Amino acid sequence: MTPLLFNLESDAALAARLAQQLVAESGELEQHRFPDGETYLRIHSDCQGRDCLLFCNLNDPDARVLPMLFTAATLRELGARRVLLIAPYLPYMRQDIRFNPGECLTSAVFAKLLSGALDGLITLDPHLHRYASLDEIYRLSSRVVPSAPLIAAWIGQHIDKPLLIGPDSESEQWVGEVARLAGAPSLVLQKQRRGDFDVEIDVPELSQWHGHQPVLIDDIVSSGRTLLKVLEHLRHAGMPRATCIAVHGLFAGDAYARLQREAEIITTNTVPHPSNAICIAGALADACRSWLSA
Repeated sequence: MTPLLFNLESDAALAARLAQQLVAESGELEQHRFPDGETYLRIHSDCQGRDCLLFCNLNDPDARVLPMLFTAATLRELGARRVLLIAPYLPYMRQDIRFNPGECLTSAVFAKLLSGALDGLITLDPHLHRYASLDEIYRLSSRVVPSAPLIAAWIGQHIDKPLLIGPDSESEQWVGEVARLAGAPSLVLQKQRRGDFDVEIDVPELSQWHGHQPVLIDDIVSSGRTLLKVLEHLRHAGMPRATCIAVHGLFAGDAYARLQREAEIITTNTVPHPSNAICIAGALADACRSWLSA
């Protein structure tokens, strides 16, 4: 039976492209927010016995997660066979350890919440730092879509003699794989973070790389402070204007404007933004087909 795809007030263009590639029927969902902030939901599609896919950008999770959970619960009550969440960006992955007593381990709490409401999850490159895989905290059938082949292909088409640079040790897993696929040299820097907006970067001698185009790669760009620090070092070292590639461009505050003054900014379209230049629709569709056929 043809799956139903519901777009939960997210990227309409990406949702439409995904539905087209999956030959999925667009689900009819009525959603309204009352003046007091509560959400009204009504599902108009017949979901009895059907696989239902929820496409939801979760870059603003505190506002988006509750309506998504309401939708998932309603679909189950109405007889959906399975409910799959397609969340290109998966939030609440960075708090993966209690740094201080009494802190909420939000990654584990969020995983438990979603695992109880859904049958499956598809996402693109979650922030797996201290977790080896999503299976450590999620109790559902998941598929992780890698961004490295997409980023490597973009670099191969647009940049001559790239030098791939990871701004910190957490970026090593992405930078190393992109470098392998692109056949390019790479460096991974060391970062010391003293607060949300206070970072220090150790940058090695770069004279041997003059003539290469620096390409900074990171999974998440939020405040942009780390990349700005690296760009400052590259400028002082006499390197050419850099390109910054992020899997998930969140760009808090004026981060995008500040970064754009220093470098070309490229992101995948996990989060809708003017910097989107790498489309993930095909890769997401492949993961969905794999999940649906299981």
